[in-house]
Amino acid sequence: MVRSLWSAATGMIAQQTNLDTIANNLSNVNSTGYKTEVAEFKSLLYQTMQTETTTANGAQKPISAQVGLGVRNSSITTVFKQGSLLASESDTAFAIEGKGLFAVRGEDGVVKYTRNGDFRFSMGQGNTIVLCTSGGLPVLDTNGRNITINTNQYVPNKITVDANGNLCYPDATNNPQPIGIKIGLYQFNNPSGLKKTSDTLYIPTAASGTAMNEATNNNLEKSVIRQGYLEGSGVQVVDEMVNMIVAQRAYEMNSKAITTTDQMMELANNLKR
Repeated sequence: MVRSLWSAATGMIAQQTNLDTIANNLSNVNSTGYKTEVAEFKSLLYQTMQTETTTANGAQKPISAQVGLGVRNSSITTVFKQGSLLASESDTAFAIEGKGLFAVRGEDGVVKYTRNGDFRFSMGQGNTIVLCTSGGLPVLDTNGRNITINTNQYVPNKITVDANGNLCYPDATNNPQPIGIKIGLYQFNNPSGLKKTSDTLYIPTAASGTAMNEATNNNLEKSVIRQGYLEGSGVQVVDEMVNMIVAQRAYEMNSKAITTTDQMMELANNLKR
């Protein structure tokens, strides 16, 4: 009886985590560059009631008797699937087609990575402007430096970005020419191993591996940057609603198992009265 109470309780806890993950996905359905998270589960230890050879007459049994002790959440995996491209009126809106991620420098100086290309030009020191996120974090180029533009040389609204991430400025014949600055794109062997922070930012971990620079690593499939577009959230509302119903049903069934176990224990206690 106690085993059933514990197993059902672990099921309810696991499904609550599952529902928390689904709710977080739905709340970020309009977050630019957000990637869907999926809760995954694993079974707990098994208790052996009978071994393969336990019988009344000593004959060998091919199958043992084991009882499972519940379930727990094993991981919450981020699905790095290409999101849909949404047109934007901003000249500093960029979407990535491919596996690359933008690099930004956090307030603590740590380099973080994101698929959110909703950038802005912010005033820098002197007569310069800096390409940064909507939160004010500077975007990095292929050399890991802040993307800084001298306003004495370039008019910000005339700067364009080609598919390779090169910042371009029109020449005398009004043809865009690279100015020697390229937006950095980086990949990871295991992007699902990245540590999630706020604002759809990620930090490398031992599980994700170190960042690989697309500009210097010829073994990587190059990503493409689309100016004037933003990558939409990877959340599929219909799928999340179905997952929510499944989680709710599983939670209810585990709750019913606890109620049934309690009724059986009450019945057993009443037998001695």
